[in-house]
Amino acid sequence: MVLMKSVTYSAVRANSYVAIKISISEQRNDEHNQEYRVMKTLASLKRNSHLMGMLDEFDVEGPNGKHKCLVLELLGPCIPDVIESRYSDGRLPGHLAKAIAEQSLRGLKILHEQGIAHGDLHVRNLAVVLPFPVDDMSEEVFIDMLGKPKVGPVQKVGGQPVEPGMPQHIVQSATYSKIPLKSFRGIKIVDFGQSFLPAFAPRTLRTPLAVRPPEVLFSDPLDFRVDLWSMGCMLFELFVGQPPFDGPPSTPEVLVEQMRETAGDQLPERWRGLIKEGSETNTAGSSLQSWLEETYFDNERKSDLTIEDIRVLGGLIAKLLYFEPSRRAPASEILSDSWFRAGGT
Repeated sequence: MVLMKSVTYSAVRANSYVAIKISISEQRNDEHNQEYRVMKTLASLKRNSHLMGMLDEFDVEGPNGKHKCLVLELLGPCIPDVIESRYSDGRLPGHLAKAIAEQSLRGLKILHEQGIAHGDLHVRNLAVVLPFPVDDMSEEVFIDMLGKPKVGPVQKVGGQPVEPGMPQHIVQSATYSKIPLKSFRGIKIVDFGQSFLPAFAPRTLRTPLAVRPPEVLFSDPLDFRVDLWSMGCMLFELFVGQPPFDGPPSTPEVLVEQMRETAGDQLPERWRGLIKEGSETNTAGSSLQSWLEETYFDNERKSDLTIEDIRVLGGLIAKLLYFEPSRRAPASEILSDSWFRAGGT
């Protein structure tokens, strides 16, 4: 699967299947060094059960320069791929969404305790743990399970020859469609390509626009609390099957107007005028709960949670969706709610 400016492949190492993330050569810079620093920190932790682990690293010389390669644990499909292949109504069962939400929060809590921001938190960066051991499989059985790789030539539009140093072939990503996921062993947060430590905070992030924190849109200084806004959006999507902001916002201006209808506070004065604004919305955060209930109790989809469940969920999401980063609840506070201990998750 392609991950920003890098590619991840499955491979065999010391009789174990692993994933290898290979950066392009131009990423021998601070961005990739930052990811390596973060992964090295996480590898030293004793409790990182909900964070993808790094097993090793090495460099490889290519025609365009040196590439940093990270050897990572092998995981299963991301959450949207699980939904697409297994749930026809486009959403997870309530009990499963709740378990994934709790584990995501636990992973984020560990990250933030280390002073690390993920920087790109969304449902495609949650991958399920494979429900069975694969290390005893032969390579033939493993490839059969994933499906034989589809390989095609790299071509330029118009048929002109590609430049020297470009790959000759491209391999389609594995779909995991043949892997049975009858039992749920958990999820892990993956892709730390935009993660950062406090001393190395970036000026901006490439988080998908629909879940991008407002301080990124307004070019404010960034810290770990960017993840708390994204977590609020992600919790909404895990249960409902879509992000809280209706449809794919095409511009930051449209997104900000939708944020103003949902956030728990008004747009800060320091941001006013930086992006074209519409008229002032109603009471801050007033539409979040009604929008959550409307989208969850959609007659075309299964609704296995109660109205009380959704009210509690809305309250938890509301604690995360504040314009002011300092007002967002930490992951530990959301996790401490008794709702996560109810229902056997």
